[in-house]
Amino acid sequence: MDADPDLSLARAVRRATQRLGRRLQLERAADGLSLTKISMLGHLARKGPMAAGALAAADRLQPQSVTRVLAELEGDGHIERLEHLADKRQRVFAITDPGRAALREDMRQRDEWLAAEMASLGPGERDALLRAAAIIERLAE
Repeated sequence: MDADPDLSLARAVRRATQRLGRRLQLERAADGLSLTKISMLGHLARKGPMAAGALAAADRLQPQSVTRVLAELEGDGHIERLEHLADKRQRVFAITDPGRAALREDMRQRDEWLAAEMASLGPGERDALLRAAAIIERLAE
């Protein structure tokens, strides 16, 4: 047992979130978009139009690594290339309606699985989980 209770708590939260994350990945459709593509769409949906370099940095990838992914997303109509408002020489990428639909579908499958699993929780557990989710969101920022 750790002498430091904060370290023990940190390990428990890390293990639980990693296990849940892996389990949620297993609930994704086998023929769905790659995790990299879903991540790119998620960044664009949350943050708005972004340059390729900013998207790469958000996922800790090299800019040249996202070039192919962005080209595929653009070719599939999930994103569009726009002129940068401040610097006309640059281009930014924005999510399209079909991209939002693909992102929603990816999340829907996992949300349905998780909702079914949580159905067995009692009201107190559900309330505690909702509070914990809010705290985890804050920590993730």
